[in-house]
Amino acid sequence: MSTALIEARDVELAFGETPALRGASLSAGPGEVLAVMGPSGSGKSTLLHCLAGILVPDAGEVYFDGQRIDNLGEARRSALRRDRFGFVFQFGQLVPELTAEENVALPLLLNGVRRSAALAEARPWFARLGLDGLGGRRSGELSGGQAQRVALARGLVARPRVLFADEPTGALDSLTGEQVMELMVGAAREQGTTVVLVTHEPRVAAYADREAVVRDGKAKILSMGYAPGGAAERVAS
Repeated sequence: MSTALIEARDVELAFGETPALRGASLSAGPGEVLAVMGPSGSGKSTLLHCLAGILVPDAGEVYFDGQRIDNLGEARRSALRRDRFGFVFQFGQLVPELTAEENVALPLLLNGVRRSAALAEARPWFARLGLDGLGGRRSGELSGGQAQRVALARGLVARPRVLFADEPTGALDSLTGEQVMELMVGAAREQGTTVVLVTHEPRVAAYADREAVVRDGKAKILSMGYAPGGAAERVAS
């Protein structure tokens, strides 16, 4: 297997007296799509938040591109999320005051890119994701599938090294969810972006190169190795 780009080693985290992660370990390589599965409350979203530097584990280590990040201060982890990571969440979480075009450009604007240049980078994504003519609409004027594609474009516009997707199809019907997954995986592969995808749906996980299952705060890989662009083996290790 290739050298890991993002990795958790024996991560533990509790919320008060309630343990969420109990020594979870997993990794994703460059350009890999990794699906993290598990029932509600298993700790899969918590593990994703630790990998992304949103949460700091109580024990264990998190690495990105060979550098340990769980022991960085909030300012440096925030910069990492802004500069190297992209995010897509279940309900899109678009900024309602902004147009769709401005929402896509937002990561670039936060990185100091001039407004005109940021919008110029954002606009091509609308044709790419089947959203022609919707750039001037606000989130309340978009369907669920349209809003999620805008959120996907926002997550990828800055060409992140890693895209974290937490139940990105959970609020969508089956057909729209499959369209969003095809677009997400296709766009990520074109850019060489690693995707860490949290889901509880096997049909969504089928888009990944490998799968891991989180149960009772521990992660178990369901396939050995991967080849970016290939199908997951789904053989228990």
